[in-house]
Amino acid sequence: MSIETPFATEGFVVKPEWIDSNGHMNVGFYHVVFDQAAESFFAWLGLTPEFRARTCCSTFALESHLSFVRELDEGAPLRFMSRLLDFDHKRIHFYCEMFHGTEGWLAATYESLGAYVDMSTRRTTPMPADLLQRLEAIREAHRGLPRPWQIGHVISARPLQRSSPAT
Repeated sequence: MSIETPFATEGFVVKPEWIDSNGHMNVGFYHVVFDQAAESFFAWLGLTPEFRARTCCSTFALESHLSFVRELDEGAPLRFMSRLLDFDHKRIHFYCEMFHGTEGWLAATYESLGAYVDMSTRRTTPMPADLLQRLEAIREAHRGLPRPWQIGHVISARPLQRSSPAT
């Protein structure tokens, strides 16, 4: 099995209705387009619409962290690079970067944790073995990618104080 490392998604453009009073892409639409890019990534992971219909299971977002790096203007093409960070039998932890599609610079990053949910009970449930095997292969392939500083980043108005080792 060939594994794209990281997984690339293209074809998105900053829409006029996504522009706010500051003349750039509004905060809320970063979440919208990251969610749309994540749908492609999740389908590539094996969570296709057909899989979801067959198993009556889906994923729900539990937590996400968005970092804004550079402004995006109306009409800007977007490219996403996604990677699987980790998973367990009920959760998927992933990271995605948004780039300007033609100029190549980083615009934003997105880290998210999702839960695997049985849609009939709306409760978490273990993923099937075949999906877990695919996730394991992808995690191993993506493990070799450099770890971005944004992963696990804590928000604070003040820099974190690092204590020096005891002497």
